[in-house]
Amino acid sequence: MLRRTSGSSLCYRCGRLNRVDADRCFYCGAPRPGLWGWGHLLGRLGADVDVARVVIAVAVIAYVASLGLDPAGLFRSRGPFNLLSPSQSALVALGMTGSLPWAAGYWWTLLTATYLHGSLLHILFNLLWVRQLGPAVEEFYGRPRTFLIFTAAGVAGFALSNALGIAFTVGASGAVFGLLGAMVHFGRSRGGAYGVAILRQYWQWALVLFVLGFLMSGVNNAAHAGGFLGGYLAAAALGHEATRPERPWHTLAAIAVAAFTLMAFGLALWTAFGVRI
Repeated sequence: MLRRTSGSSLCYRCGRLNRVDADRCFYCGAPRPGLWGWGHLLGRLGADVDVARVVIAVAVIAYVASLGLDPAGLFRSRGPFNLLSPSQSALVALGMTGSLPWAAGYWWTLLTATYLHGSLLHILFNLLWVRQLGPAVEEFYGRPRTFLIFTAAGVAGFALSNALGIAFTVGASGAVFGLLGAMVHFGRSRGGAYGVAILRQYWQWALVLFVLGFLMSGVNNAAHAGGFLGGYLAAAALGHEATRPERPWHTLAAIAVAAFTLMAFGLALWTAFGVRI
């Protein structure tokens, strides 16, 4: 049976062994440390899910859906940088964010816009960086915390962008900068020759990408800055394996955030049937 009714299980808060049916953790006092016998599954779930692959899969599905919602938009591309660009109406229907959707009360777009992209080159560039950075961040923070950092960075980046008045925006680049911020935090907190090498490498990557953003048109540099800061702070709050081992509650939090993100897409689609910006 998947659910355990006897034996021991790790507490989701402090990570120490308790009886599965204990009312409170003997060490930290957390209620139901065995999560009614389901706690052991959380660790297994977190170990079996590759964050980068999940992000890529959701982004590709959202991109294909955005093209399918308005096929005529495929023929309105202007040059190679706009090849296979979804229409704005399709992106708004799926959860495009910006100061205008935010002013209309579409708070859920802070979550959905990370998985939406404005062209073929846009999604390829961002997802290549997700594939590059995701495994590195997972190595030091674990998969549940990597997903939490990615999501927090995307939200922080778009929150700053919306506050500065950028009308419409999409893309995973703010969250990508958050992954860079997490690696910079790891390098700084780890210290030593290894930590300094990590810090130098990822800080240089972040700086180069940020400068390049000012040399290209249509780049949301505010989301990049906000995403980097959001990822750094989220990493500092959650800790990494060298200082704070992964706990089941990290997996539980990641599952809750994933469910909330799916709900956000549902709200976007539901709203699109009756409301237009």
